Order: sequence, then structure tokens, then C-alpha cells
Amino acid sequence: MATVDELTPRERRVLAAVIQTYIQTAEPAGSRLLSRRHRLGVSPATIRNTMSDLEEKGFLSHPHTSAGRVPTDKAYRVYVNSILSAPPSPIVVAERARLHAEISASNSTIETILRRAAQSLGVLTQELGVALGPRLDASVLRSLDLVRAGSERVLLVLTLEGSVVRTVFVEVRGTLPDMAVAEVARVLNERLAGHTLQELRTSVSERLRDSSTAPEAAELLNIFVQEGEQLLDAALPMGEGTVIVGQSSMLASQPEFDGADNLRRLLSLTEEPARLADALRFKHKADARPGVSITIGGEHGDPRLDQFTVVTAEYHAGALAGVIGVIGPTRMSYEKVISLVQHTSRLLSDLL
Repeated sequence: MATVDELTPRERRVLAAVIQTYIQTAEPAGSRLLSRRHRLGVSPATIRNTMSDLEEKGFLSHPHTSAGRVPTDKAYRVYVNSILSAPPSPIVVAERARLHAEISASNSTIETILRRAAQSLGVLTQELGVALGPRLDASVLRSLDLVRAGSERVLLVLTLEGSVVRTVFVEVRGTLPDMAVAEVARVLNERLAGHTLQELRTSVSERLRDSSTAPEAAELLNIFVQEGEQLLDAALPMGEGTVIVGQSSMLASQPEFDGADNLRRLLSLTEEPARLADALRFKHKADARPGVSITIGGEHGDPRLDQFTVVTAEYHAGALAGVIGVIGPTRMSYEKVISLVQHTSRLLSDLL
């Protein structure tokens, strides 16, 4: 594991200068450029020798077409954990106001709020904003409501802890009297509310089977006895929450995407929600920043992310938790991105 202990103080300063220059210019950094842009206190020749030492240690690479060097994943890891100033600098007032306005204006479902948060984060960072909805299996079902939605449909409304709401339509035969709908809603609440979704998925039919109702309500209740598990799956899919991806166009202006290969690899991953959820959920053990997870290049274990960094933070909705963050090239403005991701996660937690 890369650590700052491998570096002398001079190597540390030169490495930080290379990374900062490369982030700003997207061009390999040479010794003369570093000498002009940074007050390193040594000659270009000394900087050049130090860069050679850093290359031997695996912190820099040397593109064949350039005399300059570029950082490796190992360099970015040391930079994030040990060199980057802590805590991150505060975000500018305009960005803070924009995030608050965009997210707070969407006082609707969690998915809608997360979508706006991911899109806003992507615009401000110029990376791909991403979000992962709360994992709901362990959440408690607080209440159920049945709302007539036509002559042959009833809307089942499930409210979970943390004010998470899910709905699913239930097909019925013919028009049911209001009394029957109300009675079935009462039974559902008595038998199912207060239990976790994980418990209900395997026991919903048994919990309802011996319920007694008026004849007019029996047919509707029997639908839940026979199809309860399928209805829960339809309203609340098993496993991770919804994966939300912002606008990939945010990445188009970055030089890493001059060719189509990098963007194509990333977009192929966004088409696999389970794999993308794994990438967002992954927490790198070497992260030294509380509340934020940063996974760089080859640390992901998925070759499609070898050229990318994922920066995420958890948000909380009551007892539930999800993830908000960005995916971008390893050459990203880490300090700005970390600040914006952390701030967005706090905004989401406050709002939800």
C-alpha cells in the first residue's frame, strides 16, 4: 500500500506539484514547468532528478511522446491520503447556494431528490454524478394504504421508516365497495406493519391467510394472500436501492474522452446497475478522510474503471442510508470534488 513514508520531504513536494500541474493542464509535467509554477526552492535539474526517483518508486510514469511525467494511481492515493490539505477547503458560496436550491426544490420522492442531486453534483464538478438509493430490506414497514385508482385497480401505498414511500397498482375484478377497501387496508396494517421487508418477503401470505373479513372484502384480501410476495417485489425490489446516473455529457469536454473508448467503458458499466452499485458501495481501506470514500483506478477491481476515480459519501434518511458521489478521470480536482460530495451528502441527510 502506498504511503507518504516512502517519500522524502522533497519528493513529497515535487509529487504534489506534478499532480496539481497535471490536474490543471492535463499535460505531462516537466521540470522547467514545475520550477516556474511552484516555489520548490530547488533548480530544474534537481526537480528532474527527483522526478526520476519518483518514477523508480512507482509514483510517476513517463509517456513516450513527452519529456514530462504523469501521476500513477499510487501517486493519487498518497496525494489524497497524506498530501492533500485536511479538511478540504469550503466550497464557494455560489456552488453551495446552487446545490441547496436544486435539491431543496425537489421535495418529492427520494428518487427525484437523488436524481436532482446527482445531476447538480455532476454539473458543478464536471464529472458524472451518481447516486444509490437506500437499501430497504432491513427497513420497517410503518403503514399501508389502499387508494381506489379506477374501476378495476387499487393503488397500494407502502410507507417505510424514514418516510420512504413506494406504490404499486393491484388489479381487481369489478368495482369494490369503499367498505371492502377500507377493511382490507385495516387487516394489512394489523398483520404487516411494524415488520421489516426482509421478514415480510417470506411470510406475507402466512400472516394474512387466517384473517377474517366481510364477504365483500374477501376477494381483495385473497389477492394479497396469493400475490403478496410479488407485490412487495414490484414495489420494493430486493437488494440495493435504485441506481441513479447523471448526465454523461459532463465528461465530454475532458481530454480523457477525446476518444470514445473510455466513455464507452464507463457507459457500459452504467447499464449494469448491480455492478455499478458495487462500485459505489465499495470503501477503500486506505481512505484517510472520514465520511468519504475514494477509489482510484486499479483499486476498483473492474477493468472498466481502471482510468477512473469514484468519490462517494453516505447520506441518511432516518435509519436508512444511501450513497451520493461522482465518477471521473483519475485526473480530477480532488479537493473540490471531495468538498462538494461531502456537502451534498449533508444536504441530502438534512432534507430526507
